[in-house]
Amino acid sequence: MSDVVRRPALRIAWLRPRLFGHRLSVTAMIGILIVVLNIVAAVLAPWIAPFGESDIVGDAWADPDPQHWLGLDNLGRDLLSRMLFGARTSIGLSLIITCLSFSIGILAGFAAAVAGRWLDILLTRIVDLMLSMPTLIFAFIILSVLGTDIPVLIVTIALLDSTKVFRLSRAVAMNIAVLEYVEAAKVRGEGLWWIIRAEILPNAVPPLVAEFGLRFCFTFLFIAALSFLGLGVQPPNADWGSMVKDYRDMINLGYATPLYPAGAIALLTIGVNFIVDWMLAIHSKGHGESA
Repeated sequence: MSDVVRRPALRIAWLRPRLFGHRLSVTAMIGILIVVLNIVAAVLAPWIAPFGESDIVGDAWADPDPQHWLGLDNLGRDLLSRMLFGARTSIGLSLIITCLSFSIGILAGFAAAVAGRWLDILLTRIVDLMLSMPTLIFAFIILSVLGTDIPVLIVTIALLDSTKVFRLSRAVAMNIAVLEYVEAAKVRGEGLWWIIRAEILPNAVPPLVAEFGLRFCFTFLFIAALSFLGLGVQPPNADWGSMVKDYRDMINLGYATPLYPAGAIALLTIGVNFIVDWMLAIHSKGHGESA
């Protein structure tokens, strides 16, 4: 009888694999599935999309049929193909911007925590000045002056987002910098870069990885908002935010067209947040056990 009771528990444990040595929650598995499907769609878009990104293949707002599963858009372009290429643009840009903002924010934050008082004051005041203005308005000003080319968009959002990364990385690094092994490294005469790379960064990874997921979501939504307002990705490139803007009026006529890109934005954001919540729970549990 005891064997019969235990078998379902073993099956359930087998169905919940581990990641980084920790058992995945159900929501984390759902989040990973959503993210993986979106990444696969983005990477394979040129090969799995039925038509090109800007190919006009029929009449505007044609209904779905076996050739065009989601129908056609306002210019007669295949909506499914636009969704796939939009995933490539939206996710790719968000990932590049998040990586760049983390590189800038972590390097500056760690340097401020380790290098000394004057560099800390200088960098902190610069960040405070940038944070004093709302991010969206700041982006409007920069993009209105410099234009909306992709490189300008990447650098602008990365610099604005790096201020949040700076504050977290600085706080984490300052807690680590006062520990004995870091003080010992300073006494040995180790350089600033060596201390950051070998002593601080490995111990700051868990909170920074969780923050990376959150910042990716914010960047993803920020790009969509800019595109919706006409300052993000420009036509004829497909982008989920600009697609919502182009199709928004059709909701009044009973078309579900604007719901496809809007739903894709919401679904990917939820998926990433599921993963981040699981990682934060693990980090909190680890702190509780160590305490």
